[in-house]
Amino acid sequence: MHFLQTAAWENFQKSLGRTTFRQSGKGWEYLAILEHGTGDSRLYCPYGPFAENAEAFKDALKSLVFLAKSQNVTFVRIEPTDSSLTPLLSSNGWKKVTYQSLNPEHTHIINLQQSEEEIISQMSQPARNVYRNYSKKGFHVKKSHNPTDIHIFLELIHQVADRTNMRPHSDAYFMAQADSLLPSGSATLWYAELNRVPIASALLYDSPNTRYYAHAAASSLPEHRKLNASTAIVAEAIIDAKRKGLATFDLYGIAPDDSPDNHPWKGFTRFKRSFGGEDLTHAGSWDLPIKTLAYYLYRAYQKARR
Repeated sequence: MHFLQTAAWENFQKSLGRTTFRQSGKGWEYLAILEHGTGDSRLYCPYGPFAENAEAFKDALKSLVFLAKSQNVTFVRIEPTDSSLTPLLSSNGWKKVTYQSLNPEHTHIINLQQSEEEIISQMSQPARNVYRNYSKKGFHVKKSHNPTDIHIFLELIHQVADRTNMRPHSDAYFMAQADSLLPSGSATLWYAELNRVPIASALLYDSPNTRYYAHAAASSLPEHRKLNASTAIVAEAIIDAKRKGLATFDLYGIAPDDSPDNHPWKGFTRFKRSFGGEDLTHAGSWDLPIKTLAYYLYRAYQKARR
């Protein structure tokens, strides 16, 4: 089960004032979130539903549709992690979302069920060198479960936004995550300090068997960027996850192989692949219209906005 289907993520969603539903049956379970947009509403199942097999998946979908109708929503959106289920979806009225996936369809994972030496040996040589020698450059990697330390990440993500014109989540959103997830250990704030000045940071989630590299930010100053502190953070987080007994490290989102050279994710895709591991493709985002006319008006509105 993906982290976005766990009780920890559900509690975070509730802290934002959102209505959530958790249903389960033989071999299946899901967390669904009730969301309202401009003239529409949806039941959203991030990286779910979880199902042990195709038959269980069908039962989960029936439950979702029944729940959606009871909540009078416009449509249901799901993001199954098992890509083998796509023929079942396409043949039963589900529509593949190609314009607005909320979570990445492609990711990169590292198998932690091998020795530390094997994990390190599969990193690129530059990544290995940073991991083994970064302390000689004078900076240190730390981790925190104190919600007030989220200011470290916020200061750095603002620098990234100013440099790249990206639009990150609001400060309030990240602060709510910190309050909800850090004290329980469901999330960890990692950061690198040089002379007591934060130069890179990352927010990572832990499910019972997987660590997720969810959000990251680094200083915009050239003298800080050349130290490759983000590489040191990821490498330390990978080895820490191994020592914790987790099975997988998920680097959480890469560009697909057939993407053009100017794809905005090309740079950090190379970065994530430098730690070894393998690519993994999920099923992607799929919608099922409940109110057909309203759903296609919603689609037209989204197209017009783009």
